[in-house]
Amino acid sequence: MLTKRIIPCLDVKDGRVVKGVNFKSLSDVSSPVELGKFYSSCGADELVFYDITASSEGRKLFTDILTECAKNIFIPLTVGGGINTLEDFDRVLKCGADKVSVNSGAIKNPKLIEQGAKRYGSQCVVLSCDIKRVDGSFRVFAKGGRENTGLEALTWIKQGVDMGAGEIVVNSIDTDGVKGGFDIELLEKITELVTVPVIASGGAGSTQHFIDLFNKVPKISAGLAASVFHFGEIKINDLKKELKQNNIEVRL
Repeated sequence: MLTKRIIPCLDVKDGRVVKGVNFKSLSDVSSPVELGKFYSSCGADELVFYDITASSEGRKLFTDILTECAKNIFIPLTVGGGINTLEDFDRVLKCGADKVSVNSGAIKNPKLIEQGAKRYGSQCVVLSCDIKRVDGSFRVFAKGGRENTGLEALTWIKQGVDMGAGEIVVNSIDTDGVKGGFDIELLEKITELVTVPVIASGGAGSTQHFIDLFNKVPKISAGLAASVFHFGEIKINDLKKELKQNNIEVRL
């Protein structure tokens, strides 16, 4: 049985970690460097760092904070936000990232996925998708969930994997920050469609939600969350022990 991963997410705005509900109403949480150090030492399998307003503000990602964060953690680091060119890939990898997450930049130029995979390998390219139900279908949103692209989510994800994305992060806008559980329906559809690892994001509010995720969507590779970890509502080591007791394979 493949080991399931637990991944905290740092949403960074103006150099600080923030958290909102349904991608809105952002509130300040902490320093990304301090929080990254904390997660690296307390059982997280990986860390995701998103500069959440880089794309909507049309600027490059905060490399100084990223470099400092990467220096202080000892687990794989995925970085996204404002990734529009191969030069952006190069920049964040040189800052210490292990994987690069593309979202709005890939929507504007799907060839970016292919180019990134060819130069750095598929394992380095993560396609992050912000998805929301619109009139009964799953639609892809860009610019931090602000803009409906009109793309049908499953079609877009399949295209991304065909072009070389080695991992998918599924951010459900409908469940984001609500703490009512992961978007099981959406995740089931995506894990049936692709063979690359899929990471579930949006909706974690309790340990039981992670147990439900891994039991109901057995092909899911990882559960990602932010506020429940940031505010100490769920401690990662405790979560992993609970998962293990429920016969879900994790790295302790």
